[in-house]
Amino acid sequence: MPEYVLYNAPQSTCSQRVRYTLHLKGKTFEEHQLDLFKGDQLKPEYLVINPNGVVPALVHNGMPVIDSAVIMEYLEDILGDVAPLRPCDPLEVARMRAMMRFIDEVPTPAVRVPSYNLAFLPHYQAMTEEEFLAVCESKPLRREFLLKMGRTGFPQAEMDEAIGRLKRGIDRLAHWLREAGGPWLLGAEMTLADIAVMPVIVRMDDINLGHLWTDAPQIACWLENIRATEAFGKTYYHGSLLTEKYPHLRALKQTSTHVAA
Repeated sequence: MPEYVLYNAPQSTCSQRVRYTLHLKGKTFEEHQLDLFKGDQLKPEYLVINPNGVVPALVHNGMPVIDSAVIMEYLEDILGDVAPLRPCDPLEVARMRAMMRFIDEVPTPAVRVPSYNLAFLPHYQAMTEEEFLAVCESKPLRREFLLKMGRTGFPQAEMDEAIGRLKRGIDRLAHWLREAGGPWLLGAEMTLADIAVMPVIVRMDDINLGHLWTDAPQIACWLENIRATEAFGKTYYHGSLLTEKYPHLRALKQTSTHVAA
């Protein structure tokens, strides 16, 4: 059995965090791509690994580690001497972890709302009401989220609230970058906090929300810097972006780009 086995999904933002960390650490791993719409994450054999029924899950030497932030910290615990991602100063570590908490509380859940409305809603609209409710009931962590969305999508008020939360996330990110002087959130060296927020910013750019940092050029620079890393290309293989997976979303983005031009 391989030392590292990763159960994940290409477009999952939480999966992307862990893939990036593994690649940055130079670790080869066996990747199992789960089809979330087919319910692979809810199969009994996967629920033994991750009873929350979400991705990702890392199996290291036969033992499961779940939750993307926990997995990232675990990889740093066991591979801290390879491409270190935690500061040496305990106070700076505390600052990094506070950043990660904010990222997981504010922008990370917020980006799910436009993501589902723009990309995933057609999948649920194709279901009968009974089928949709059965899917909702099968989700240990996402039941209430899906029920709120329904088969008509999140209402405008929910979308506006999510965009507001994303804007607050962008403002905080810009503040951190200004405060640290860049190029990364804590200064000269990349940390787990940068990787934690990476999929949110990449997703926002992919679904036409990059205009939210028009007034914060340091965000664009940060994104350019992380895209330039070798681990980024390995993490975001073809099919990892929503516009690569969903033709209707790609067409929408192209239309928006032409209108903006």
